Amino acid sequence: MSGGVIAIIPARSGSKSIRDKNLSTLGGYPLLAYSIVAAKLARRIERVLLSTDSEQYAEIGRRYGAEVPFLRPEEFSGDKSTDREFMAHAMTWLQNHEGCVPEFWVHLRPTTPLRTPEYLNAAVAMLEGRPEATALRSAHPSPESPFKWFRRSDEGYLMALITDDTRLDNFNRPRQGYPMVFIPDGYVDVVRTSFVLGSSLLHGDRVLGFESPFCTEVDSVEELELLEFQLRKHGSPLLDYLKLHWKN
Repeated sequence: MSGGVIAIIPARSGSKSIRDKNLSTLGGYPLLAYSIVAAKLARRIERVLLSTDSEQYAEIGRRYGAEVPFLRPEEFSGDKSTDREFMAHAMTWLQNHEGCVPEFWVHLRPTTPLRTPEYLNAAVAMLEGRPEATALRSAHPSPESPFKWFRRSDEGYLMALITDDTRLDNFNRPRQGYPMVFIPDGYVDVVRTSFVLGSSLLHGDRVLGFESPFCTEVDSVEELELLEFQLRKHGSPLLDYLKLHWKN
């Protein structure tokens, strides 16, 4: 095992919400190209690996600078396949075919395309500096506090979300009076080879929380249209890089 850092981008070909979602066009380029470029521009990341079950996806990944040394086996590419399965497969493949495997893996989902490379550097540095942590996951602050949300009893009365308290005035305090809550997102995860291959888990029970910017994730046509709007309004250094190196 080596001390390097590798980015892995999972892009299986099956998608039910949007056909070939990972190849959906954003700003004239496929979604997965944005994750590849973000990883290539992050100075802490040494290699960029694409894990896919599709030779078409592999060809596109190579075009934008990713390594695709293998195709993901079918048993790790189904609707019910877990993130740990493709991650452990990639780690084991490198160990068996290259003789060593980096300790840190930066997990970048193509469906969260608009990232800032400096945040990826910061996430890697955070986990590297905390040897007791099993992994790192990103999340952004929730705009609303779920501590102010309600359930409804069988009798039709509103009650607190996590207790049976029906005294709703107790939950009418300003948002600042409640603990900060974070929404997990796909901006960046970082895992350790030693933990993943040494257990049956991917993240474990000591997961560092990395505060990321609010990000839009693609799971519908409407979210893809929203990203197009955000791209037109704010631009992106990733799109600038793509336009500089790959003309449509």
